[in-house]
Amino acid sequence: METEFLKIQNELKSQITCTDCFQLQNLNTVAGVDLAYWKQNDKEFAVCCIVILDYQTGNIIETKHFHDEIQVPYMPGFLAFRELPLILETVKLLQNSPDLYVFDGNGYLHPRHMGIASHAGLLLKKPSIGVAKTYYRVFDAEYFEPGQEAGSYSDIVINGEVYGRVLRTHANVKPVFLSVGTGVSLDTAARIIRHFVTKDSHIPAPTRLADLETHIARREISGI
Repeated sequence: METEFLKIQNELKSQITCTDCFQLQNLNTVAGVDLAYWKQNDKEFAVCCIVILDYQTGNIIETKHFHDEIQVPYMPGFLAFRELPLILETVKLLQNSPDLYVFDGNGYLHPRHMGIASHAGLLLKKPSIGVAKTYYRVFDAEYFEPGQEAGSYSDIVINGEVYGRVLRTHANVKPVFLSVGTGVSLDTAARIIRHFVTKDSHIPAPTRLADLETHIARREISGI
């Protein structure tokens, strides 16, 4: 299984683009994607929630979720293969087609640049961004803490290549870990993420709202 997954990642990664395939002024809708897991009778389940927001107003346009049993065991570096089936089924339920997806996870910040944001973005043929709340250490690389001011950042550089960005979205709070999925530059991705940060949370609205929806849906489905 791991050999097959590795082959797929290596075949897909050449399709990733770290340049903007759209004009920021034409960005109208952005989808946040997150999953929540639980175990029941020795089986593992998850629910995927997608929340589509108006880019200008931040208003919620649509929310959908889909749950199912997880068929792929956890393997470091291959998380996308666990989550993609649920993500793709949730996308099928959407009545609107978002211009860009933001995933709670990584994209280019991955040993083969194939985190969930990159993998899903390529399959969906949409620009995508990964925003993680914790640091995924690639090749044991450390990162430098950015300044404490909102908007401060430091890039994660490994072997001379920029893999992602440590971004302080609120002053004096933990940073988020930003990386390109595909079809967007790191600078534009940072602008989009900062645009969606409100005074309520240092996590950008698309993934924050998707995360809240996963907890509601999980409780309704599983009782947990």
